[in-house]
Amino acid sequence: MVKVLILGPTLQERVTETELDLEVEGPVAIKALIEGNAELLDGLAPYVVRGELLVTVNRKVGSLDSVVRDGDVLKISHQSRASYDGTTDIPT
Repeated sequence: MVKVLILGPTLQERVTETELDLEVEGPVAIKALIEGNAELLDGLAPYVVRGELLVTVNRKVGSLDSVVRDGDVLKISHQSRASYDGTTDIPT
């Protein structure tokens, strides 16, 4: 089972549950996990397409291609500037 936490108001308004326990059978990519649980996570689809999700697996930054396994904790939040790398100030 993977614990999924949806963080931030932008995403929390799009899904019905913000804390989920999802069954997995072996390692699975985060994108596949989201798509495979469309009835619960369909509200995230536009953000997946635009590359606007920031994910962490067990407190380590990952990507939608990162793999989760039974026992992992997956946190998903919105990142509006997908190209921002966190090392410089955001231009205004």
